[in-house]
Amino acid sequence: MLINCVAYLEGKKLRDIPIEEISEYIKLPNCFVWVALKDAEPAELEQMQQEFGLHDLAVEDARVGHQRPKIEEYGNSIFAVMHTLELLDGELRVGELDIFVGENYILSTRSDCQQGFSSVRARCEQEPHHLKQGVAFVFYALMDAVVDRYFPVAEALESELETIEDQIFTKGSQRANIERLYQLKRKVLTLKHAVAPLIEAVGKLLGPWVSPICANTQEYFRDVHDHLYRINTSIDSIRDTIGIAIQVSLSMVNIDESEVTKRLAGWAAIFAMATVLVGIWGMNFEHMPELKWEYGYLLALSVVVTVCGYIYYRFKKSGWL
Repeated sequence: MLINCVAYLEGKKLRDIPIEEISEYIKLPNCFVWVALKDAEPAELEQMQQEFGLHDLAVEDARVGHQRPKIEEYGNSIFAVMHTLELLDGELRVGELDIFVGENYILSTRSDCQQGFSSVRARCEQEPHHLKQGVAFVFYALMDAVVDRYFPVAEALESELETIEDQIFTKGSQRANIERLYQLKRKVLTLKHAVAPLIEAVGKLLGPWVSPICANTQEYFRDVHDHLYRINTSIDSIRDTIGIAIQVSLSMVNIDESEVTKRLAGWAAIFAMATVLVGIWGMNFEHMPELKWEYGYLLALSVVVTVCGYIYYRFKKSGWL
């Protein structure tokens, strides 16, 4: 679905144009066309390929989707893939933004992403002195918008981790905590898969061998690279904390199991002693002095209760019961 197709000249918006007129505007000096698509159909991508002369491999990647974040150069054009992340009802939804950049055009197509980029277009149009730099600044603005949306996701994951940590030492919650930690770990890995490859990819837009398209905007992409590095550092910190939290939760489970084992062992010792004493008097030998004594039963019962009570007292005092 076509969202926008706009022509810009010297940093200012000329007008919205139909797709059929794209070829006329990209021939004008200091003019470029910015097209935005959502969930593009193969026919739409084919039409864009004909208008802009997009590389076959780049178009195929955009058509198939589910690509690893990357930035690739095809002659005098650039193709970038970025993952968009949205937290919806506690679940992390992954989308994709594909960007085609040429000397006089920029095409963005997003899929599985509810949040649009109208704010990016508004920002660029409000800064004509920056937009005058051409497609490179638009490319930066789109990348910056995607990366900036990673920060709230990372902060939400940190808050979720802190909530789980507050419950780690709550008795009886260890199993639920471990399940929540593993679910959180999957979300963190999803964020990691979006950020880590992009750090290396954005690095291609820095340095002496950068594409001529982005040669004059390296400081902007350096800012994006710095943001990615900060998010990646935060992700590593969260992952380490999750690993420690899982170990602590498993240790708490072992401690609880040890407590149960100690209680069972204590009661088993008490009943074992009672069984021994009762078994002795239950042998019914004829020459046992207690058998024909009037108070023999009471004595035996008193001995059993006294011995078992003493053992219970000792276990209780030592913390086993």
